[in-house]
Amino acid sequence: QYRTNFKHTGAVLPSGNALGHALTRFVRDPQSQAGGGRRLLEVGPGTGAVTRHICEHLAPGDTLDLVELNESFVEVLRRRLREESPFRERADCVSVHHRPIEALPAGTQYDVIISGLPLNNFEVSEVEHILGLFKGLLKPTGTLSFFEYIGIRKLRAVVSSSAGRTRLRGIERAMDGLLEAGEIHRDHIWVNVPPAYVHHVRLGSA
Repeated sequence: QYRTNFKHTGAVLPSGNALGHALTRFVRDPQSQAGGGRRLLEVGPGTGAVTRHICEHLAPGDTLDLVELNESFVEVLRRRLREESPFRERADCVSVHHRPIEALPAGTQYDVIISGLPLNNFEVSEVEHILGLFKGLLKPTGTLSFFEYIGIRKLRAVVSSSAGRTRLRGIERAMDGLLEAGEIHRDHIWVNVPPAYVHHVRLGSA
């Protein structure tokens, strides 16, 4: 899938346990769990490596939407929800959406958003659009968590054309604007392949 659909499939390997654990920091947060009834969104769940961690920590009353464009991954997710633990035990509160996030019902907002989208693979305008969508989908008190591989833009810049380097600088500006506005925590996952940052952002005061 990485070879045939590079733009939307950013990882050669599924996310490791340490990365999944970091991405679900605010799913596990006791204060966030209090009372249950949270709405959670995972964008680009792939085959469910991070979804597994989310399912393990859903509180009673929580609901989880999975938005995935890749049809093969959608089939894997649906099978895992039917057949595998801990997916099967949470299947009644998990919905798989084979559609872009723009197609989610108008007015939908989430307490926690976790993104596995490979933003460094997109055009600058697409990154800006996606980040804007996240802002609209996130409740004022909600948390957005996403990752990027450490040093990936610098490495790509070395082997990119002039246009490629311009694209990467534009993505960096868009990302920096988001992080400066609301990053509340950053995890460094050195044991992942490759190593990654996990950014956690709240935008209620932005």
